[in-house]
Amino acid sequence: MNNRKVFLLSDATGETAENLVNAALTQFRGAGVQLNRISNVRTKNQVYEALDAAVAQRALVIYTMVNRELSRLVHDECEALGLTNFDIMTPLLVRCSEFLGATPNETPGLLHGVDEEYFRRIDAVEFTVRNDDGQETRFLNKADIVLVGVSRTSKTPLSIYLAHRGWKVANIPLVNGIDPPKELLSINHKRVIGLVINPERLVELRASRLRNLGQDPRTAYADFEQVEAELKQAKSFFRKQKWSIINVTGKAVEETANEVLVKLKLK
Repeated sequence: MNNRKVFLLSDATGETAENLVNAALTQFRGAGVQLNRISNVRTKNQVYEALDAAVAQRALVIYTMVNRELSRLVHDECEALGLTNFDIMTPLLVRCSEFLGATPNETPGLLHGVDEEYFRRIDAVEFTVRNDDGQETRFLNKADIVLVGVSRTSKTPLSIYLAHRGWKVANIPLVNGIDPPKELLSINHKRVIGLVINPERLVELRASRLRNLGQDPRTAYADFEQVEAELKQAKSFFRKQKWSIINVTGKAVEETANEVLVKLKLK
């Protein structure tokens, strides 16, 4: 049962089909299966080349083709070559066609269509990762949203969530004894959100982080009085800058993200 090969042929990315196949293979742990995904198979020559390789490795061929002609070709060639094969897409398209009373488009890649909106989200995520935790303050003026808060106020997960929705986000930590970057003070206050949290909850989060790092949770970082003072100072700083303030205590990231967009009039 070791080193069995599975070839996955797709006329698009094959990502969704690969996830489905991997889900099935989890039921055969220890089988030693190697999955070889071949994407964007859209010509007869590509089919022949892929199946020649599959024959050489005595592989199982699983394919997902919306183009009926290519799908039929894969099936016929597999049968002629004695390759065990399975068609993921055609039975589903047939049933959907019967149910909807419509003919499928037979256009590969519709699920992962690349358009202007797609590239905008990619740019936003890349920008946000580069500008996480105050790494690149010189680019703050290019951010759609700037999040500011003391440690463990959900700045990073909130930033990434918003980025996946197309917003360029930068986040800046407030650290005791260290002045905030000068670039932050020059940003339009209508693009900045100050994040706060209840001190009791912040102590819990910080103590948990210290334990996970193998450190003593009884430090100033997780001391209630220290935390309370940090938050009080942060709120005062936010109000002085005329920034909107959001309390993240007990809120899901999605809920906080929605509040950010509403307060900044981006929604």
